[in-house]
Amino acid sequence: MKSFSNVIEPDFDQAFHNKSPLKGKWYTDVFKNDHPIVLELGCGKGEYTTGLAQTYPEKNFIGIDIKGARMWVGAGFADKLHLTNAVFLRTRIEFINSFFAENEVSEIWVTFPDPQPKKKRNRKRLTSSNFLNNYSRFLMPGGRIHLKTDSRFLHEYTREIVSLNQLPVHCSTRDLYGEKPTGTDDLLYSIQTHYESLFRAQGVPITYLSFSLKPNVMLIEPDDDQQEYLLKTFLPVEKD
Repeated sequence: MKSFSNVIEPDFDQAFHNKSPLKGKWYTDVFKNDHPIVLELGCGKGEYTTGLAQTYPEKNFIGIDIKGARMWVGAGFADKLHLTNAVFLRTRIEFINSFFAENEVSEIWVTFPDPQPKKKRNRKRLTSSNFLNNYSRFLMPGGRIHLKTDSRFLHEYTREIVSLNQLPVHCSTRDLYGEKPTGTDDLLYSIQTHYESLFRAQGVPITYLSFSLKPNVMLIEPDDDQQEYLLKTFLPVEKD
């Protein structure tokens, strides 16, 4: 990982104690331009980070993951193509606020994350109110969050949070490739992650949800009864 100039590996002290020198300086110190910054959380091999970077040279992209072996693939690909608008940050997403300042990020992609399918793990889900409140600290007003996943449970859980908190919805589908909702970007279909390709080959529907946060609003979780309903209703389907 150290051999790639497009990979940033902060030490634990920087991440845990909110001491990153890059916070608020991604435009000047990393990308050296003022183009919008887009994050891919849990980027894995970086298929979306590199795919979007190739398509949108007028934007900057940061793939974030803690697993270096997978990230190495995306970093190498971006390096080979000389993608100056794509970099990778190796850190835990729990520490993400240590690296980005208010209004520094314009858009977030969450692609095929672990759905954390246990009631007591809800705070670990990347679209939980816990994480969404963290994202609101650095996401620009109106900035979109995209969730693409094979997990019907995670999709419905996130829809419930969006509905409960009355957040603006831009697109929602339980079967992206089957429904092909009007107005969706072609890149939703042309860029596929490793896991997405595997799930599609198995005939698993891919869900998609795009929404925005509201400024200065602390989001809340679905109550225990609703969480229990979601777990009982959608998890058995995923275990078959």
